[in-house]
Amino acid sequence: MSALLESVYQIALEAGQVIMDFYHSNVQVEEKADSSPVTEADLAANAVIVRHLSELTPEIPILSEESAHTEWEQRQHWESFWLVDPLDGTKEFLRRNGEFTVNIALIKQGRPVLAVVHAPALDKSWLGDSHQAWMQTKGGREPIRTREATVPTVVGSRSHPSPDMADFLEKLGQHKMTEVGSSLKFCLVAEGRAQFYPRLGPTMMWDTAAGQCIAESAGAKVTLLNDAPLQYHREELLNPFFLVSYK
Repeated sequence: MSALLESVYQIALEAGQVIMDFYHSNVQVEEKADSSPVTEADLAANAVIVRHLSELTPEIPILSEESAHTEWEQRQHWESFWLVDPLDGTKEFLRRNGEFTVNIALIKQGRPVLAVVHAPALDKSWLGDSHQAWMQTKGGREPIRTREATVPTVVGSRSHPSPDMADFLEKLGQHKMTEVGSSLKFCLVAEGRAQFYPRLGPTMMWDTAAGQCIAESAGAKVTLLNDAPLQYHREELLNPFFLVSYK
């Protein structure tokens, strides 16, 4: 594993600890322009990540959900950048169900090439470098790969159910269904505990980049519904519908 990936993992751990400091308190919640919630935990974790990434790789710009967004006129010239969601699954955080993550991904030429997803309440992390993915728990670190299943498991969103999901499941045939929050859905496919993650509604870039890297590093295929690659060099920050599959 590269020194850079290990450093990013340590940054994610520190951000996760900051989030957990707020987890059992009466955290202050505000509403953003898109009506999504943001908390003190989001902002505090963001400050930690941005500070450390700026020190680690001062030459690489950062695009984070909770920081001012650089305009496309400047972003279009970035060959590489960090794409960050300091607290993915704020609704799950507020529900205190543990299904929220810290997402940090390095984007090069529009593709996520290195990433960490850390679930602080679960004390579990996933790391990927485009070639290999690992799962980190209290028991240690182990490589993970996608797996086929006789009856595939489909993972979906707990907070964002889609009316198109029923049609997808009918076409798929026999299956099992699991609901989970945040980028944990990508990680379940990467671990081989799920075989499909259809996202049949729009989502933001920072919600998907780190999870995509983990899943692809574990052998998954992540594409738009037209089979084009899911990439990160567009003017808009919104991702269209996509599908994650075990191969």
